[in-house]
Amino acid sequence: QVQLVASGGGLVQAGGSLRLSCAASGRTFSVNTMGWFRQIPGKEREFVAAITSSSSGSTYYADSVKGRFTISRDNAKNTVYLQMNSLKPEDTAVYYCAAGRGISINYPYWGQGTQVTVSS
Repeated sequence: QVQLVASGGGLVQAGGSLRLSCAASGRTFSVNTMGWFRQIPGKEREFVAAITSSSSGSTYYADSVKGRFTISRDNAKNTVYLQMNSLKPEDTAVYYCAAGRGISINYPYWGQGTQVTVSS
């Protein structure tokens, strides 16, 4: 099992920034990709960004966040970060971190959500 603990959400004005963190513990060797997803009440959970644990640390982003969000990782701390800049009201959602193998929307491990609210 892999346990994920997300933190860093909050309330910010449009144009502002927030950084989310996701700390992994347990059998972290069993996963090679960590990602962030978000969900608005009544809507499907959507992919935001992902990063692999390879030496290259390949990153993937949803078109809606490219150029504004940056995913990074600290392997020594088993922690993944999501730096969110130029936030927009439409970024308001509950953000979840997830872990698994490869790029997927069906990761086996999920953290608790953290609320991000962007006011206009």
